[in-house]
Amino acid sequence: MGTNEGDCRVVVVGAGAGGTLVATHLVTALSSRFRVELVDPAPTTGCGQAYSTTDERHLLNVPASGMSAFPRDPEHFLRWLRTHYDPAFQPHEFAPRAVFGRYVESLLRSATEFPGNARLVRRHAEVVDVAGSGTGFVVQLSDGERLEARAVVLATSSRPGTGWAPPELAADPRLVADPWTQGIPEVGDVLMLGSGLTMVDLAISADRPGRTVHVVSRTDAVPQAHVLPTTPPVPPPPGVTRSEGLDALRATLTEHVAHTVATTGDWRAAIDGLRPVTAQLWRGLGEPDKRRFIAEDARSWDVHRHRMAPATARRFEAVAAAGRLQRHRGTIAGVRADEDALHVTLDDGTELSVGAVVNCTGPVGTIAADPLLARLAHTGLVRPGPAGLGIDTTDDGRIVGTLPATRPFLAVGSLRRGNLWESTAMPEIREQAYDVARAVTRSLHGESRRRPVDPYGLTLSTDRRAAKRYNAALGRLLRLQDGVEEGLTQAVEADAGFVQAHAALALLGHEWGATTHWRASLRAAHRAAAERHLDDRECSFLDAVTTRLRSDEATGASALLRHVRLFPRDALAVSVAVPTVAFGGLTSGTQTAELVESLGRSYGDDWWYAGQLAFVRQDQERWGEAEDLSSYALSVEPSSGHAVHARAHVFYETGEHAAGLAWLDEWIRTRGPEANHRSHFSWHAALHELMQDDVEAVRRRYERELSPSVVTGSRVVVDSGALLWRGRVTGAWTDGQPVAAVRAAAPDDWLSAPPTAFAAMHAAVLLAADGDGAGLAGLAARSSASDDRVFRDVVAPLCEGLASVVDERWNAASATLGRVVTTMEPLGGSRAQREVVEDTLVHALAMAGRTTEAAAVLDARLSRRSSALDARRRAAVLGAEAGSRA
Repeated sequence: MGTNEGDCRVVVVGAGAGGTLVATHLVTALSSRFRVELVDPAPTTGCGQAYSTTDERHLLNVPASGMSAFPRDPEHFLRWLRTHYDPAFQPHEFAPRAVFGRYVESLLRSATEFPGNARLVRRHAEVVDVAGSGTGFVVQLSDGERLEARAVVLATSSRPGTGWAPPELAADPRLVADPWTQGIPEVGDVLMLGSGLTMVDLAISADRPGRTVHVVSRTDAVPQAHVLPTTPPVPPPPGVTRSEGLDALRATLTEHVAHTVATTGDWRAAIDGLRPVTAQLWRGLGEPDKRRFIAEDARSWDVHRHRMAPATARRFEAVAAAGRLQRHRGTIAGVRADEDALHVTLDDGTELSVGAVVNCTGPVGTIAADPLLARLAHTGLVRPGPAGLGIDTTDDGRIVGTLPATRPFLAVGSLRRGNLWESTAMPEIREQAYDVARAVTRSLHGESRRRPVDPYGLTLSTDRRAAKRYNAALGRLLRLQDGVEEGLTQAVEADAGFVQAHAALALLGHEWGATTHWRASLRAAHRAAAERHLDDRECSFLDAVTTRLRSDEATGASALLRHVRLFPRDALAVSVAVPTVAFGGLTSGTQTAELVESLGRSYGDDWWYAGQLAFVRQDQERWGEAEDLSSYALSVEPSSGHAVHARAHVFYETGEHAAGLAWLDEWIRTRGPEANHRSHFSWHAALHELMQDDVEAVRRRYERELSPSVVTGSRVVVDSGALLWRGRVTGAWTDGQPVAAVRAAAPDDWLSAPPTAFAAMHAAVLLAADGDGAGLAGLAARSSASDDRVFRDVVAPLCEGLASVVDERWNAASATLGRVVTTMEPLGGSRAQREVVEDTLVHALAMAGRTTEAAAVLDARLSRRSSALDARRRAAVLGAEAGSRA
């Protein structure tokens, strides 16, 4: 590097949407001592081929809600549209392509208006060569100028190719080789070769009375259309990323689409749900299968994946319905040119006379088709990507070649198609542009190595030793294993400035009730943050954790849920947000289902996510899906606690008590010793034994696995206490219950001031088991005065109903609990846990002599699943009724 100026310069090659977004992020992230040079001979900035049209009938093929340029601000484009284009524009509508080009250009213009930002230089020239020089680069322009740079980003788009054209046509000016830079003649019929989205837009523009547009393609397949309202994406089938070979993948996806159509009526939901795993599926294919996919499947994929806007489809169909568009299946076999027309012969013998042939075959993705890439390949700076598409890059966009990996030479967009397959749509481009700009910025600030990442690719601003310890702790959290906090403590011991680990310790300490240290961890996180440059996710996580820990419940929950929406692959934050065996969660019922289902587009068929989704599916009584998901998760990770939990519920709710007990006992024996909250899995096993009316087995398990001598903290209330009360009200275990020992082991304040409504339900049950009517009255009063609606509307009457049971006021208890059981879902937890209240209702009804009503409750339950205990109870209450009549 010859000058200081070169040390502060970044060259971005290509001023289409991808290059312009990279430049926007760089200008914003770098200070005024840096210069960003955006080089492209095109007269426009931000448009490229995709958005250079001036015809406002050419619409985006993604709704406005999906076209934000910023990954963490999904509504940015919609807000811009309402300010600069149409105040009434709706999220589901499709904006003109030209308008989107203006949007992208405006982002860069706005970024340059701040005097503290990096300077932008827009050069209208071609880059003809890039060479390494010292620790940087020399970039040669077509106008003869040489730019020294510290970093280079390639954001060029692939160019349309005409290698298919016969010599007579290739030399004729009536070949419109690049329809976005050349005009289509106003008169005469035209032939468009290719039937993709480019053809659709150009056919609409070229249409006029008296003209026929001939469309020629090998498959005669045109893009499908979007439909409104859209069907939410369906998560990919479990294990699809582990398909072995193209044939197996085809079979799996064919079955998935068929199942999706059967359940939703719309194949689009299946295709859209594959987005988070598309790159994995592509990478999982061997080189021969990749090339076979391109030859045999790519066209079908494209027309289903990249769809027309509904208005575009209507316009295109109108041209065809008017008889002004004819489609031909085949290729061009020959061309004879004269003064009047091009006489084109297709390979089936069809002859067409047209005024122009329009190239709609799309860009050529090979290095040889681009002079700059061919030059760089010759010098070794780039090499072909997989299947010969684009150039080879790493996961973070670094170009693979002869340069060292520490040299900031990166790519975005279609150049990365060989590694990613889908790399041209805005949802992919915006992430790439952000990530590449971040990598360049860090390099310019002296970071020569890529920062470590967590299992889901999120940056960890620490060294590799501390990151390894953090990731080990996160893995234990995701598997529901012991040692999470210990592992995070080891991470901050390895790096005292590890903000993410300090913040995680603070959050987990707060959620798990470890009040002795979470404040210190939060202070340590903020001290470290003042000294370390964090990325957006780490800043957002620290902000969310701080709000969660220093504000009221509703505000804190809202902050953490917002972070999850912005960074859905932050699995630690998601773990806290979703109610599970480990956390009370921030949602309940349908809200939980909506949150977990929305995460499918980020996690695909990840084993941890499959376990989370399995629990949602069992809660929705979709037992078969829950079983498939949990079995898949366990096949990948046998210690997956979430999957075990979901499967335990499937066994219980379907009445498979013997099989469920045998399976669960084996898992507890082999994997249980490492499991966190393992008492809950023992509670599930005891529940199976209770449903089989095996009281002695329940007693033995309690002493062995659920007594206060082996269970501590909240679980002694939630698992041990609840099991004792359930045994009593079902008549299975009525004598010698060790309730006092459980109460003595309960966490401080849990019985008088429980932290959540879910905890309050179990606190009330334990107070009832201990016969503490005064304690129930106090908890009822506290709940009635709470700002939390669930405390007021559900917990307070539950306490009153249980107090009536303690006082043996059976009719009052029956009336109150009868209302409570219909409103319990907001309490959180599972139906199996909340069922303890229903068991108490049956007991109260039976004791009140209302045996028919008690039997009706049991009948409803027995209609869902078998249970020897419930069958015996039903016989007992009906026997009591018969005895009273006698």
